[in-house]
Amino acid sequence: MTLESNKTLGGVGALLMVISPFSGFVAGTFGSVLGLIGLILVLIAMKGLADHYNEGGIFNNTFYGVILTIIGGIVFVGAIVVGAVGLLSELNLDLATLSTDPAAISTVDWQGIINFSNIWDYLVIILASLVILFVFVVVAAIFYRKSLNSLAQKTGVGLFGTTGLILLIGAVLTIIVIGFLLLWVALILLTVAFFSIKPESAQPPPAT
Repeated sequence: MTLESNKTLGGVGALLMVISPFSGFVAGTFGSVLGLIGLILVLIAMKGLADHYNEGGIFNNTFYGVILTIIGGIVFVGAIVVGAVGLLSELNLDLATLSTDPAAISTVDWQGIINFSNIWDYLVIILASLVILFVFVVVAAIFYRKSLNSLAQKTGVGLFGTTGLILLIGAVLTIIVIGFLLLWVALILLTVAFFSIKPESAQPPPAT
């Protein structure tokens, strides 16, 4: 693929990831599908740019970041499921019962468990899953930043480096709401950065 096609794929992919949260509110799972398509397009673009500039780290670090993000998400969901099922068991409930009779939760003896002694182990599992997800997200962001810094050097578009920094800061701050906002802003900057890539003849010499 040409530099122009990789630029377009990356820009469109990043843009789809930007709008996917909003489309999810409107169209449910469609938003998730849109985000996934966007991620795939960005990966294809990063592979093409890595080949174009003969810099494997551009794609490899992005790929490692994606893998870490997926693993962290799987571990998180698995731990949440284990903790939730165990917690429901302590409450003498199960998912089948709740799906057919949501009012069953009103029969729980909340006074009997108010000291948390019966559910503490499951709450620990859920909290630990959040910590694990946080660690994976931060480490993944480090790889994303390495990739984007390399891309900034090769293309001469400094906005890629800025995007990587904001991604990392956002990942660290995911413990509070502003972190997720910064991650979304980083995707906007990534979109602009892709579309800012100039034709080969107009680019400055790559940094060595």
